[in-house]
Amino acid sequence: MKRYGVLYLATFIILIPLDFLFLGFIAKDFFASQVGEMLGPVRLLPAVLFYSLYVVGIMVFVNGAATATWKSALLLGALFGLFCYATFELTALAVLKHWTWPMVAADISWGTFVTAVSGSLGLVIADRLSPR
Repeated sequence: MKRYGVLYLATFIILIPLDFLFLGFIAKDFFASQVGEMLGPVRLLPAVLFYSLYVVGIMVFVNGAATATWKSALLLGALFGLFCYATFELTALAVLKHWTWPMVAADISWGTFVTAVSGSLGLVIADRLSPR
């Protein structure tokens, strides 16, 4: 049980700063130029719920198995990120008037990358701090 706590925290601690760096600095102007009028202030509770649940999803589908390796977590993380981010982005593109293909491509690419990296590095850190 302790290992899952370490794995959760390690994955969370990798994911959050990377995502905030991307959303808050790297892609902020791009996203604003694409769908600016739709953006509002970040609502803390839904953000906390998303990240908390998303890391559980990473643990269930990417890095939580006893047989997980950093390579398998990298691959499964990329796939999990692709599926999750594509679900949101393509749904938004289907129903929101101002959503754009460039926004979809950028966010799906980012979700694929950040989930692969956080799932894999989270596993590596957990293996060092709490060996199996």
